Formats: sequence, C-alpha cells, structure tokens
Amino acid sequence: MTSSATEFSHAITRLPSQSVTAGLRASDEGNPDAAKFSADHELYIAALRATGAEVAVLPALETYPDSCFVEDAALCLPQGAILMRPGAPSRLGEATEIAPALKEFYSDVRAIEDGHIEGGDILVTEREILVGLSARTDAAGVANLRNLVADWNWTVRELQTPPDVLHFKTDCGLLDADTVLATSRLAQSGCFNGYRVIEVADGEEACANCVRFNDVVLFPAGFPKTASLLRREGYTLAELPNEQAALIDGGMSCLSLRFTPDKK
Repeated sequence: MTSSATEFSHAITRLPSQSVTAGLRASDEGNPDAAKFSADHELYIAALRATGAEVAVLPALETYPDSCFVEDAALCLPQGAILMRPGAPSRLGEATEIAPALKEFYSDVRAIEDGHIEGGDILVTEREILVGLSARTDAAGVANLRNLVADWNWTVRELQTPPDVLHFKTDCGLLDADTVLATSRLAQSGCFNGYRVIEVADGEEACANCVRFNDVVLFPAGFPKTASLLRREGYTLAELPNEQAALIDGGMSCLSLRFTPDKK
C-alpha cells in the first residue's frame, strides 16, 4: 500500500564535497573516499530518477562536509517545507543554504527558530509525524515543529531515540502507509504501536534506514537476509552501495529530500 508519505514526484540531492572526508561520525572507522562517495551518489540519483522522480542536484558545499545529507536540513510535507535547526554546530548553516532550492518548489517555507531538530530524527507517516529525541534533536525543537505544522493539521508525536543511536531513522524506515522496517531495539520500545512492523535480521541493523519512493524501496546493499525478507513481503528493492556514507553515519534517507511541490 502506497501513500502520500511514500509517493513523490520530486527529490532534492546535493553533490558530496571533497571535504566529505571530514564528515561527522559517532565512531571513527576511517575516512570515506571522496571519489567512491561521488560514484555511489550518482547511483543513488539514478535510482531516484528510475522511479520517475524529477531530481534537483545541488552543487557541493566545501564549507559543510556533511551537506550531502540534505534530509537533516529540512522537512518536506505536502503543505510546505520546514527548515530545520541542526544540533551539530558545524551543520547549522546548511538550512540557510538549502532554503533557495525549497522556495523554488514551495510557496510556504517555514523555519525552526528554537531548540534543535534534524530531519534524520523525523519519520513522516500517513497519519502523523514521529520525532525521536536524540543528541541532535531536543524537546524545544520538537515543540517548535509542532507549532509550525499545527495549521497544516499534523500531529507530532515525541519519542526517544535508542541510546547510542545517532538519529531516530538510523533504526527505521517507512515501507508503506501502515508498515515500518525497524531494528528490534526500536520496535520493542513500543513506538510503532498501531503499525505493522518488520524487524531487520539479526546483525543487519544498519539496513533499517531505507526509503520507499513510489514503487521502489531504496535499500543499502550488503544485507541479504533482510533484503530477501522484504522481497518475500512483496517489496521491490533497489540495492545501492552505502559503505562510504556509512563511515560518516549516512544512510538511504539522509541523501535526499522527497516531496511533491505545491508550485506547478
């Protein structure tokens, strides 16, 4: 079952910079290779376009090593866009940088002004907006978001990201209107009561962050048990390399903003 939370006409991406090797990371497993990262990013854009999406590719920002992870800088909803306020000081300017692109597609672009909140902590479903508190997202940021989307008739539900997990969506992804892919540790918290939950295979927790875009699930390559499970459930997967992005805590959802613009 698809929904307005998984059906889109457009996406925004940003090319990785050469400075991506200095991207933030929770643990140091080595620096990504900028050339390989760029090659992987091209495959990601191609996968989006293969779904029928019109993809805007923004230029690299050398000043912001993590800026290819555009999802953290904004939230796109059917009614408009919200500029985030990243919790990492080195990323604060990214929202300002992406604002002009959003204004090309949306007539209503709002901005978080209190606290901190990043798009990686936000899962939008057909019925509500789930936001996980984390090291990058605080209660003040969630409260500001709730106020900004109130007249758009969205319900915002505040949750807790598991300890030692960077973002809420590090551990989950929306598969359709009623189904979430999640790690066991997040699913067992009860935050998805009322949804159908498919748990990733043991040892494959890193694949929970996936993206349903129209009829295809963008899924990180290298997690065969969970991939096989999802295909048995009837999902069509595009398996994409993510090793370079993973070195700086990036996943499938981080690399794009997905939406249908209100400007024709």
